[in-house]
Amino acid sequence: MGTASLPLETTSAAKYGLYIGGEWLETNQHDVVRLPYDGSIVGVVSRAADKHLETAIEAAREGAKAMAALPNFGRAELLLHIAQGIKDDEEELAKLICSESGKPIKEARTEARRAVDTLTAAAHAARELHGEVVPMDFAASGQGRMAMTVREPLGVIGAITPFNFPLNLTLHKLAPALAAGNAVVHKPAERTPLSALRLAQLVSEAGAPRGAYNVITGDGPSLAGEMLRHPGIAMITFTGSLAVGKQLREKAGLKRLTLELGSNSAVIVESDADLGTAISRSVQGAFSHSGQVCISLQRAFVHESVMQTYLDGVVASTKQLRMGHPYDDSTDISSLIDEKAAVRVESWIQEAVHAGARLLCGGKRKGSIMEPAVLVDVPASARISCEEVFGPVLAVYPYRSLDEAIRQVNSTPYGLQAGVFTQDLPRAFSVARKLQFGGVLINDVPAFRADHMPYGGAKHSGLGREGPRYAIEEMTELKLICWKV
Repeated sequence: MGTASLPLETTSAAKYGLYIGGEWLETNQHDVVRLPYDGSIVGVVSRAADKHLETAIEAAREGAKAMAALPNFGRAELLLHIAQGIKDDEEELAKLICSESGKPIKEARTEARRAVDTLTAAAHAARELHGEVVPMDFAASGQGRMAMTVREPLGVIGAITPFNFPLNLTLHKLAPALAAGNAVVHKPAERTPLSALRLAQLVSEAGAPRGAYNVITGDGPSLAGEMLRHPGIAMITFTGSLAVGKQLREKAGLKRLTLELGSNSAVIVESDADLGTAISRSVQGAFSHSGQVCISLQRAFVHESVMQTYLDGVVASTKQLRMGHPYDDSTDISSLIDEKAAVRVESWIQEAVHAGARLLCGGKRKGSIMEPAVLVDVPASARISCEEVFGPVLAVYPYRSLDEAIRQVNSTPYGLQAGVFTQDLPRAFSVARKLQFGGVLINDVPAFRADHMPYGGAKHSGLGREGPRYAIEEMTELKLICWKV
């Protein structure tokens, strides 16, 4: 997205205002949203200033009161109405996701369907929101007393979302927030605000209280900084880069914070693994959305006895992936979010090759389009080995002992998800306990995520957990009520 204002009469693309307090607000400045594949304009959005954020927070305060007053079943029904709206408009939403993020249309359709799952899981969690009885006579001092806990909403949640899943990652913040009785001020990524603005319309049509969901678009660092400083926002939930996450953590003070900051995900392929499944899932896990997924498979550690078979299969399958325009139903690989991102990925591949790695396939760039790359002999010091590439790159490493593979997988400062392929279930669970990651997938790649499961990382991959039921715990305050009988 451009940073300079754009006169509205210069384009025929769809135009969007801010969504604040149940109303659409036009501003004096605008930004363009472009299809990453070819740079064509797909939308024009208003650019918010600090005063618009202030208005949104005030609207959210009122919306939070209304949401808190809704009973659990009322919040659940609201979420299910939103889910129905997404079902009814699935193809339109998929096209918006595709046009702003550049992911292939078939992947965008999958994201739209997953959004329904996220809302449904949040609706169930809303109905089941409860506390517990505390046995006060556990201690002599509590005799003659009874106690219970309840979960109460925090108020206004500030949500900051990334470009790679512009609809579903928004709902992983919005849906549990509403389920818990909060209101949301949402700052979508500058490059991908369109699906969030369409979602705002669906939220309104579902009958949400005014101010329950507010969308402000514009300069990310400025608006995020103001959200952190503002006392009217009780919590920030952020998905994005480690660098930005660290800045948020340093400045958050006592404000509640959840962070999902990415990974350098890895899989271990043992000698007894189902290699056909391991190969097909590795290719899918490494190259979906051109590797622009926090849990994208970046490193594969393969037992030396099956290394060549695995490599041959992965390279052959990678070469069969169809590259093309994201609107084409047959496209497997399209562009990265912009040319700058593609140039960075290309430079990391070249750095590894110059350090001794062998490029087995791919690695060529044309504008923002990057061929999926498979490398071997990548030095441990190369950035591909130890940092998050966020692009279509898979590095494969042989190993002799399982302990050696576990050590190498754990060597990254990240710890979001990892995987292991083996037919030996006790061995698989032993590996799972030793891997220092928030989630471990057995006989699958780390790129798998079901939207109702707990999701979050260890080490530098973040704080807190997503997944509606688990996010609700982050977005509520536990209150004790104790009385003398």
